[in-house]
Amino acid sequence: MERWCGKVAIVTGASAGIGASIAEKLVEAGVIVAGLARRVDRIQSLADRLSHHRGKLHALQADVRLEEDVVRSFKWVKENLGPIHILVNNAGIVRNTSLINGDAELWRQTFDTNVLGLSIATREAVKDMRANGVVGQIIHINSILGHIVPYIENFNVYIGSKHAVTALTETLRQELNAIGSKIKISMVSPGVVDTEFPLDSESLAKQWKQIAHLSADDVANAVMYVLSTPPHVQIHDIIIKPVGEVF
Repeated sequence: MERWCGKVAIVTGASAGIGASIAEKLVEAGVIVAGLARRVDRIQSLADRLSHHRGKLHALQADVRLEEDVVRSFKWVKENLGPIHILVNNAGIVRNTSLINGDAELWRQTFDTNVLGLSIATREAVKDMRANGVVGQIIHINSILGHIVPYIENFNVYIGSKHAVTALTETLRQELNAIGSKIKISMVSPGVVDTEFPLDSESLAKQWKQIAHLSADDVANAVMYVLSTPPHVQIHDIIIKPVGEVF
């Protein structure tokens, strides 16, 4: 991790759960982190708590569903912190809807966050890395649901969005290869994680608490492993399951 010390990382969805844990571990490793989220006060609270570490966390308000928020945040990072070396696309949502009687606005929110927001942030990061000659690392936080299709009540559109992330990871790898870029793209695909993930259905929330879970730190540790690999090693995907997972 020493080669990333003093370098700049952007973590989306950094206000809680997996994103907050990733931001914390990066700061502890000496990385300068820009944490993006709608609840910027929570990132600032985390930044205050981490102020004694050799890295630093900067809190930026941004809704990744809005292209202008993402572009503005990346512009601020470039102008105030320096070239981007790491991007962790962690922001993600699930909405209580179905395909049979679904609400198109809720579908749109899911894809705008999980797919388009991720793609816009990735575009901005690659653009900056190439402009500055940075051999950087992009990591998508995917899900086991990006690889399988179990029946989970009202998760249908979410599962589709995570399968899109699986395809987008491989597509970006091929695009980077085609232009001779050494920028690395990886994804981390956890099973059920004990976070503040919003579950609008009371029955689903109750069911969720009864099955095996990972912690947010488990996922963050996988991200740190990806970053610790030498430049010639590309981790394409890490699938992490808690012991006893039902999927």
